[in-house]
Amino acid sequence: MKWTQLFRRAAITLGLASTLGLAAPATSAELGYPEKEELTFGFIKLTDMAPIAVAYEKGFFEDEGLYVTIEAQANWKVLLDGVIDGRLDGAHMLAGQPIAATMGFGTKAEIITPFSMDLNGNAITVSNEVWKQMKPNIPKMDNGLPVHPIKADALKPVVEKYKAAGKPFNMGMVFPVSTHNYELRYWLAAGGIHPGYYAPHKGDISGQINADALLSVTPPPQMPATLEAGTIYGYCVGEPWNQQAVFKGIGVPVVTDYEIWKDNPEKVFGITKTFAEKYPNTAIRITRALIRAAMWLDENNNANRPEAVKILSQSNYVGADYEVIANSMTGTFEYEKGDKREVPDFNVFFRYHATYPYYSDAIWYLTQMRRWGQISEDKSDDWYKEMAAKVYRPDIYQAAAESLIEDKLASADQFPDFSSEDGYREPQTHFIDGIVYNGHKPNEYIGKFPIGLKAGEKL
Repeated sequence: MKWTQLFRRAAITLGLASTLGLAAPATSAELGYPEKEELTFGFIKLTDMAPIAVAYEKGFFEDEGLYVTIEAQANWKVLLDGVIDGRLDGAHMLAGQPIAATMGFGTKAEIITPFSMDLNGNAITVSNEVWKQMKPNIPKMDNGLPVHPIKADALKPVVEKYKAAGKPFNMGMVFPVSTHNYELRYWLAAGGIHPGYYAPHKGDISGQINADALLSVTPPPQMPATLEAGTIYGYCVGEPWNQQAVFKGIGVPVVTDYEIWKDNPEKVFGITKTFAEKYPNTAIRITRALIRAAMWLDENNNANRPEAVKILSQSNYVGADYEVIANSMTGTFEYEKGDKREVPDFNVFFRYHATYPYYSDAIWYLTQMRRWGQISEDKSDDWYKEMAAKVYRPDIYQAAAESLIEDKLASADQFPDFSSEDGYREPQTHFIDGIVYNGHKPNEYIGKFPIGLKAGEKL
């Protein structure tokens, strides 16, 4: 679609914004020129930054009159700081980053997201030596291969052995408010391994209080080398850094986040609240381009994935070998070397309403922050819901989606029913421990876990 075709009236339904008391993303039913045309976006070298790369390479940003520069960032903190100080106009972010920033855990700033970038995409990898010790504890299929999902029950005797010998069992994750941190903690705790508490009110942000396994931060591209050096015995990270361990022969991915929580929300696209208010048309146009990129990535049963892998393998994007990225991006996943299995939904970019910013997704992350002490004290269910609505902006998403439908670039059946959508997924049952998550009842959910802070508890 040409840029000149975009100057027309877009039927933008703003009822949701009005209901929530949020600022409307556009001043009228006009979707006009972008107020800011030259933009710089940040990302970390992971395959789930794909919507940004595709929106650039396929011309979707230019279709919106946006002239975008894309820059890799050294780590998640540098990336977040860049968005806050305006060096970056927006970025590929950990789902927990806008929530934590708005809440004031770490750097305080009002960051919002109008677009969820993907579902799934992470895995937990252990060193060859740890895998060797885990294998006797894992049930086998008739062909001798391990039964999946592999639970942390198989790791627990190994961790206990290290503790008995006085050796800390070190594991890596990418950031304290990352999905990887919460997924790794979830998996460990479901197997009876305590991943430790935070106590920010006491100045302790190590996350290692009462821990059986000691989790610390390692930037994603450095994970394989850190594992190979023996500094950590396992890690949770996005692709391609689990498959890289397989290709290098230094570790074994044991479980994917799809197996920990089926179709879990992963990254988001983050901008400041100020940016969205100052440049409302631009915010909608960015979201339009990203939606189109996500659609392209999943259309025709992932038919475009080989082309996407070729794009991502470029050094200015992820920069890993084509074969490494393709190992998971094209619908398969390799665990132990040679144990390659079909996982068509390992990376989901548009199916299952992956791009819609559900409040219930934000609330899940908040429940895990409370569970592990990053939120020091009890909060009411209403507090969780209000915090989610400050950060996740389905009103902007809806404006973008409805304008794409009017332009015949998408159809209504590809999106949630905006006339009835309340921003909450149905109760989710596909967790590795069988615990059901209902976003409407966060405190009830937190109380279900054997390991983790409960109502009334404060470290």
